[in-house]
Amino acid sequence: MFMAVGCILAGTMIEGTHLGALLDFPAFLIVIGSAFSATCVQFPMGLVFGAFGKLLWLIAPPKSDLVAQAEFLVSLASVARQQGLLALENSVASATEDFTRGGIQMIVDGVDKETLAALLQNAIDMEQEKLEPYPKVFEAFGGYCPTMGIIGAVLGLIHAMSLLDRPDMLGPAIAVAFVATIYGLVAANIIALPTGNRVKSIMAEQAVYKYMTLEGLVSIASSENTTMLKRRLAIYTGVTEEGGA
Repeated sequence: MFMAVGCILAGTMIEGTHLGALLDFPAFLIVIGSAFSATCVQFPMGLVFGAFGKLLWLIAPPKSDLVAQAEFLVSLASVARQQGLLALENSVASATEDFTRGGIQMIVDGVDKETLAALLQNAIDMEQEKLEPYPKVFEAFGGYCPTMGIIGAVLGLIHAMSLLDRPDMLGPAIAVAFVATIYGLVAANIIALPTGNRVKSIMAEQAVYKYMTLEGLVSIASSENTTMLKRRLAIYTGVTEEGGA
């Protein structure tokens, strides 16, 4: 994102345009403020703020290390085979996230494998359903921004037309009018739409991670041997029993 903006600014400077020409608060207010407000009409306010909070995922996305999780599940299976399912209680705190901790605790509590699978499946489905609107918020915001940019440009041109009797101010006024269009296109194509797609990809990564965890925990609850578990997990990790990919 910063690289894309940097390329635009660098190209602007190479062409000889002063970067100050791109700074215009009224244009920013018209484009970003109006697009954000329109998005709030389409979605509840809390959902909109929740979606923009996911911008942090661009910096620190949720961890979904499939290989490390597979190794952890195999170690749990070894403990369960050697010491029994109740011994897994000591491993609950070792899990890195609530989904795995909850699954291990259910195994320790004696939940049968069918119920365990159903409960974990419901947890995955509910999480995905809660996250599903977030990319749509970014897509909506990205859809409104270019239109608001055009509105800002038209308003700027209306102002410029009032300066026809002042040729020295007409050129700068027309230039400022098109700044709104730039804001709309940049906000949509560099920030909003790529972020929405990135949130989608992270959601998909999280779903795969949890489906693998579900299959591993159900396998452990079924007392399957570790070799069979490794084969199941290899479908997700792409790592064979010999360690190759």
